Amino acid sequence: MTDSQIKTLERYRALNQTTEKGQIVFAGSSLMEQFPIERFAAQDTLPFAVYNRGISGIVTQELLECIYVCILDLAPKKLFINIGTNDFNVPQTSVEALVERYAKILNIVKEQLPDCHIYMMAYYPMNAAAAPEAAQQRMKIRTNEKLGRANAALARLADEKGATFLDVNAPITDERGNMKAEFCLDGIHMKEEGYRSIYPLLKPYMTE
Repeated sequence: MTDSQIKTLERYRALNQTTEKGQIVFAGSSLMEQFPIERFAAQDTLPFAVYNRGISGIVTQELLECIYVCILDLAPKKLFINIGTNDFNVPQTSVEALVERYAKILNIVKEQLPDCHIYMMAYYPMNAAAAPEAAQQRMKIRTNEKLGRANAALARLADEKGATFLDVNAPITDERGNMKAEFCLDGIHMKEEGYRSIYPLLKPYMTE
Protein backbone atom coordinates (compact mmCIF):
# COMPACT_ATOMS: atom_id res chain seq x y z
CA MET A 1 0.00 0.00 0.00
CA THR A 2 1.10 3.59 -0.59
CA ASP A 3 1.84 6.04 2.21
CA SER A 4 -1.47 7.77 1.50
CA GLN A 5 -3.39 4.51 1.71
CA ILE A 6 -1.66 3.58 4.98
CA LYS A 7 -2.56 6.97 6.45
CA THR A 8 -6.20 6.45 5.46
CA LEU A 9 -6.16 2.99 7.01
CA GLU A 10 -4.70 4.33 10.25
CA ARG A 11 -7.33 7.07 10.33
CA TYR A 12 -10.04 4.41 10.01
CA ARG A 13 -8.41 2.35 12.74
CA ALA A 14 -8.62 5.34 15.08
CA LEU A 15 -12.21 6.16 14.06
CA ASN A 16 -13.28 2.57 14.69
CA GLN A 17 -12.59 3.01 18.39
CA THR A 18 -15.55 5.36 18.72
CA THR A 19 -17.99 3.81 16.24
CA GLU A 20 -21.13 1.87 17.03
CA LYS A 21 -21.13 -1.80 16.09
CA GLY A 22 -23.90 -3.40 14.07
CA GLN A 23 -24.50 -0.50 11.71
CA ILE A 24 -23.92 -0.09 7.94
CA VAL A 25 -20.50 -0.10 6.30
CA PHE A 26 -19.52 0.90 2.77
CA ALA A 27 -16.14 -0.55 1.78
CA GLY A 28 -14.00 -0.69 -1.33
CA SER A 29 -11.73 1.47 -3.44
CA SER A 30 -11.93 5.10 -4.58
CA LEU A 31 -15.36 4.55 -6.13
CA MET A 32 -16.52 3.98 -2.58
CA GLU A 33 -14.25 6.38 -0.72
CA GLN A 34 -15.49 9.26 -2.87
CA PHE A 35 -19.13 8.36 -2.22
CA PRO A 36 -20.39 10.97 0.32
CA ILE A 37 -22.71 8.35 1.76
CA GLU A 38 -22.13 9.35 5.39
CA ARG A 39 -23.25 12.91 4.62
CA PHE A 40 -26.23 11.75 2.54
CA ALA A 41 -27.38 9.48 5.38
CA ALA A 42 -26.91 12.21 7.98
CA GLN A 43 -28.93 14.67 5.91
CA ASP A 44 -31.65 12.04 5.67
CA THR A 45 -31.60 11.57 9.47
CA LEU A 46 -31.64 7.80 9.03
CA PRO A 47 -32.06 5.80 12.26
CA PHE A 48 -28.67 4.10 12.00
CA ALA A 49 -25.04 5.02 11.48
CA VAL A 50 -23.30 4.69 8.13
CA TYR A 51 -19.52 4.36 7.92
CA ASN A 52 -17.49 4.74 4.72
CA ARG A 53 -14.28 2.70 4.76
CA GLY A 54 -13.26 3.02 1.12
CA ILE A 55 -9.57 3.46 0.29
CA SER A 56 -8.55 4.96 -3.05
CA GLY A 57 -6.43 2.78 -5.28
CA ILE A 58 -6.70 -0.52 -3.44
CA VAL A 59 -7.25 -3.87 -5.13
CA THR A 60 -8.99 -6.99 -3.87
CA GLN A 61 -5.80 -8.44 -2.35
CA GLU A 62 -5.19 -5.26 -0.38
CA LEU A 63 -8.74 -5.25 0.97
CA LEU A 64 -8.12 -8.83 2.12
CA GLU A 65 -5.06 -7.58 3.98
CA CYS A 66 -6.91 -4.73 5.73
CA ILE A 67 -10.31 -6.41 6.04
CA TYR A 68 -10.30 -6.22 9.82
CA VAL A 69 -10.03 -2.42 9.94
CA CYS A 70 -12.29 -1.73 6.96
CA ILE A 71 -15.03 -4.25 7.76
CA LEU A 72 -14.71 -6.79 10.56
CA ASP A 73 -13.85 -4.39 13.38
CA LEU A 74 -17.13 -2.56 12.75
CA ALA A 75 -19.23 -5.76 12.83
CA PRO A 76 -21.78 -4.30 10.40
CA LYS A 77 -25.27 -5.68 10.02
CA LYS A 78 -25.10 -4.63 6.36
CA LEU A 79 -22.05 -4.32 4.12
CA PHE A 80 -22.07 -2.55 0.77
CA ILE A 81 -18.91 -3.34 -1.17
CA ASN A 82 -17.40 -2.06 -4.42
CA ILE A 83 -13.93 -3.50 -4.95
CA GLY A 84 -12.00 -4.86 -7.89
CA THR A 85 -11.92 -2.30 -10.68
CA ASN A 86 -8.30 -1.42 -9.88
CA ASP A 87 -7.38 -5.08 -10.34
CA PHE A 88 -7.98 -4.53 -14.05
CA ASN A 89 -5.24 -1.91 -14.25
CA VAL A 90 -2.95 -4.92 -14.68
CA PRO A 91 -3.59 -6.24 -18.22
CA GLN A 92 -3.02 -9.86 -17.20
CA THR A 93 -5.82 -9.83 -14.61
CA SER A 94 -8.67 -12.05 -15.74
CA VAL A 95 -12.28 -11.86 -14.58
CA GLU A 96 -11.83 -15.34 -13.14
CA ALA A 97 -8.86 -14.27 -11.00
CA LEU A 98 -10.78 -11.26 -9.75
CA VAL A 99 -13.77 -13.39 -8.79
CA GLU A 100 -11.52 -15.82 -6.92
CA ARG A 101 -10.10 -13.04 -4.73
CA TYR A 102 -13.51 -11.43 -4.29
CA ALA A 103 -14.87 -14.78 -3.09
CA LYS A 104 -12.17 -14.89 -0.40
CA ILE A 105 -13.39 -11.53 0.92
CA LEU A 106 -16.97 -12.80 1.04
CA ASN A 107 -15.94 -16.04 2.74
CA ILE A 108 -14.11 -14.18 5.51
CA VAL A 109 -17.01 -11.80 6.13
CA LYS A 110 -19.54 -14.63 6.19
CA GLU A 111 -17.38 -16.69 8.55
CA GLN A 112 -16.62 -13.84 10.95
CA LEU A 113 -19.96 -11.99 10.66
CA PRO A 114 -22.60 -14.62 9.85
CA ASP A 115 -25.48 -12.20 10.47
CA CYS A 116 -24.13 -9.51 8.14
CA HIS A 117 -25.99 -9.10 4.85
CA ILE A 118 -23.62 -8.34 1.98
CA TYR A 119 -24.58 -6.13 -0.96
CA MET A 120 -22.14 -6.44 -3.88
CA MET A 121 -22.42 -3.28 -5.92
CA ALA A 122 -22.09 -3.48 -9.70
CA TYR A 123 -19.10 -1.67 -11.13
CA TYR A 124 -20.02 1.73 -12.55
CA PRO A 125 -19.58 2.32 -16.29
CA MET A 126 -16.81 4.61 -17.51
CA ASN A 127 -16.67 7.29 -20.20
CA ALA A 128 -13.39 7.36 -22.12
CA ALA A 129 -14.41 10.44 -24.10
CA ALA A 130 -14.67 12.44 -20.87
CA ALA A 131 -11.30 11.26 -19.53
CA PRO A 132 -7.95 13.06 -19.68
CA GLU A 133 -5.29 11.47 -21.88
CA ALA A 134 -3.51 9.72 -19.00
CA ALA A 135 -6.72 8.04 -17.87
CA GLN A 136 -7.62 7.06 -21.43
CA GLN A 137 -4.52 4.87 -21.56
CA ARG A 138 -5.69 3.03 -18.45
CA MET A 139 -9.17 2.66 -19.91
CA LYS A 140 -7.80 0.73 -22.87
CA ILE A 141 -7.14 -2.02 -20.33
CA ARG A 142 -10.02 -1.46 -17.92
CA THR A 143 -12.84 -1.35 -20.47
CA ASN A 144 -16.60 -1.17 -20.07
CA GLU A 145 -16.77 -4.52 -21.84
CA LYS A 146 -14.52 -6.13 -19.24
CA LEU A 147 -16.44 -4.45 -16.41
CA GLY A 148 -19.67 -5.82 -17.89
CA ARG A 149 -18.28 -9.35 -17.93
CA ALA A 150 -17.08 -8.89 -14.36
CA ASN A 151 -20.51 -7.68 -13.26
CA ALA A 152 -22.12 -10.77 -14.75
CA ALA A 153 -19.61 -12.97 -12.93
CA LEU A 154 -20.14 -11.13 -9.64
CA ALA A 155 -23.90 -11.55 -9.96
CA ARG A 156 -23.35 -15.31 -10.18
CA LEU A 157 -20.96 -15.17 -7.23
CA ALA A 158 -23.55 -13.30 -5.16
CA ASP A 159 -26.09 -16.05 -5.81
CA GLU A 160 -23.54 -18.67 -4.82
CA LYS A 161 -22.60 -16.90 -1.58
CA GLY A 162 -26.05 -15.75 -0.48
CA ALA A 163 -25.24 -12.08 -1.05
CA THR A 164 -27.24 -9.48 -2.99
CA PHE A 165 -25.87 -8.18 -6.29
CA LEU A 166 -26.93 -4.57 -6.50
CA ASP A 167 -26.98 -2.71 -9.82
CA VAL A 168 -27.94 0.95 -9.40
CA ASN A 169 -26.25 2.12 -12.60
CA ALA A 170 -29.33 3.10 -14.61
CA PRO A 171 -29.40 6.79 -13.54
CA ILE A 172 -25.73 7.31 -14.43
CA THR A 173 -25.62 5.37 -17.73
CA ASP A 174 -26.21 6.88 -21.17
CA GLU A 175 -27.73 5.19 -24.22
CA ARG A 176 -24.31 3.84 -25.27
CA GLY A 177 -23.60 2.21 -21.93
CA ASN A 178 -21.12 4.85 -20.81
CA MET A 179 -21.21 6.97 -17.69
CA LYS A 180 -23.24 10.09 -18.47
CA ALA A 181 -20.88 12.95 -19.28
CA GLU A 182 -22.55 15.31 -16.82
CA PHE A 183 -21.66 12.96 -13.96
CA CYS A 184 -18.04 12.35 -15.01
CA LEU A 185 -15.21 13.65 -12.90
CA ASP A 186 -12.42 12.10 -14.94
CA GLY A 187 -14.09 9.41 -17.03
CA ILE A 188 -13.72 6.81 -14.25
CA HIS A 189 -14.85 8.59 -11.08
CA MET A 190 -18.12 10.42 -10.48
CA LYS A 191 -19.06 13.87 -9.35
CA GLU A 192 -21.25 14.17 -6.27
CA GLU A 193 -24.28 14.62 -8.54
CA GLY A 194 -23.73 11.12 -9.87
CA TYR A 195 -23.69 9.62 -6.39
CA ARG A 196 -26.73 11.67 -5.48
CA SER A 197 -28.60 10.17 -8.44
CA ILE A 198 -27.98 6.58 -7.31
CA TYR A 199 -28.57 7.17 -3.61
CA PRO A 200 -32.39 6.87 -3.87
CA LEU A 201 -31.92 3.40 -5.36
CA LEU A 202 -29.56 2.37 -2.58
CA LYS A 203 -31.63 3.73 0.29
CA PRO A 204 -34.34 1.03 0.24
CA TYR A 205 -31.66 -1.64 0.71
CA MET A 206 -30.12 0.34 3.55
CA THR A 207 -33.45 0.66 5.34
CA GLU A 208 -35.07 -2.73 4.64
